[in-house]
Amino acid sequence: MKETRTMPRGADNDAHGGAAGRGAILAAVCLAALALPLSFSGGAVATPAMGRSLGGSPEAMSWVTNAFMLTFGSMLMLAGALADRLGRKRVFAWGVGGFASCALALGLAPTLAAVDVLRALQGIFAAAALAGGTAALAQEFEGAAATRAFGALGATFGVGLAFGPVLAGWLIEHFGWRAVFLTGAVAGILALGFGVPRMRETRDPHAGRFDCLGALLFTAALTAFTCGIIEGPGLGWRHPRVMALLTGAVALSLAFLRAEARAQRPMLDLSLFRYPRFVGVQLLPVATCYGYIVLLVLLPLRFIGVDGYDEMQAGILMLALSVPMLWVPFVAVRLTRGFDAGAICGAGLVLAAAGLWALRWALRDGPGALAVVPMLMIGVGAGLPWGLMDGLSVSVVPKERAGMATGIFSTMRVAGEGVALASVTAVLAALVAARLREVLPGVDAGSLTGAAVRLATGDLSEALLLLPGMAPASVRASYAEAFGLLLDGLAVITLLCAAGVLAFLGRKPSPRMEPQTLKSTPCASGSSRE
Repeated sequence: MKETRTMPRGADNDAHGGAAGRGAILAAVCLAALALPLSFSGGAVATPAMGRSLGGSPEAMSWVTNAFMLTFGSMLMLAGALADRLGRKRVFAWGVGGFASCALALGLAPTLAAVDVLRALQGIFAAAALAGGTAALAQEFEGAAATRAFGALGATFGVGLAFGPVLAGWLIEHFGWRAVFLTGAVAGILALGFGVPRMRETRDPHAGRFDCLGALLFTAALTAFTCGIIEGPGLGWRHPRVMALLTGAVALSLAFLRAEARAQRPMLDLSLFRYPRFVGVQLLPVATCYGYIVLLVLLPLRFIGVDGYDEMQAGILMLALSVPMLWVPFVAVRLTRGFDAGAICGAGLVLAAAGLWALRWALRDGPGALAVVPMLMIGVGAGLPWGLMDGLSVSVVPKERAGMATGIFSTMRVAGEGVALASVTAVLAALVAARLREVLPGVDAGSLTGAAVRLATGDLSEALLLLPGMAPASVRASYAEAFGLLLDGLAVITLLCAAGVLAFLGRKPSPRMEPQTLKSTPCASGSSRE
């Protein structure tokens, strides 16, 4: 729902150049949005190079991506509320400026610990940029113009996601890993220079009190769970710190649910989960996180750190997985003219699950041309629900609840990506350790665990130091078998989510719900319409 603006539309258009001004605003938001998937997919390709340059523990290497996703996911709803209260232009400018500043600092970071801290700060500013930018677009554009504007935003995310690995590989090859993060600074500076001055300030004059307690409990629970999952493989799941973190995450989650049930303006409206179709929509980001997003990080780590590809080779191979996001979401929207959206999403997830199983066998003897077709299957399969998720999140609830539904879905999507990545990396480390234990029964358990954690983060050289006398080919074979089992598990999760989507989204809406037009925006990782 659009809020009251601070200036009449006509007067503001005159002040900011009418259509030209709105075009500049759209360009600024798209430039900022381009940096987000580049930071995600490009950062994954750069992680092995950072490890070689700066050293650091496996946990520290994991936090290069996880720190960004954790703060991005946990701060997205807070950033949206601040944009309504303080002003969309102001929050967008703060977000883009902070993101660019962190990118510049990352180019000078002296240690991996400094990289991790800066990535966490960058995630906070990314949430502000996305929330403020998309809310600003919603105020500038209406009707068909809004559809085109958000379509352009979605296409921008697709470009960043598709070409991020290749661009990162080229930059690392010619200029080093620091150049990968400097691209975000360039995009941010351009957005600040050309778009922000043409923006007008808008805010919601009816914004009420924000659910501070809910935001605090949610962030604390998500942080405790992610930290516990990341530290579990290295310290051991029975280590007091790990048990304290996971127990604390459960306690904080229960406290969060209790607080939301009592809050007048809750961050999470639990009553929405009484709608079966809304529950079905929440399964879509779960499926795409485990069936697609985690591969954007794990596959480059494998190709570069274990299989010995250089960054450019890995980036080119990753195109098979990411390029479908440039066009498949738009095809999905067109398919809704003749087919049910839930059926399209379910069919896409089934195709992605089949691709995961096929990739398991294609990678058995190492990556190569055989992996291209399964990766294309996964990309196409994930792209079908990707193009419909945002619109479905609004259309399956009464339209007066659409704002809350979008916020919940956006948080579920972005926070789920961080949780999925942390949990899948932990499972991979456990599978590798089990496989190494079978091959080397007499080796010290600590060395096996350490080597497995190193392999899970794509650090074969350090893993070999912990396994003296074991040939690199044998280590790669053990890792490949564990990776295949992981792909089997991801395929099962994706298939179960497909069954749930078909069951829940196949239900007819309640008579109390007003039909709404499905306006889908094909967006990439962490994107949402505010």
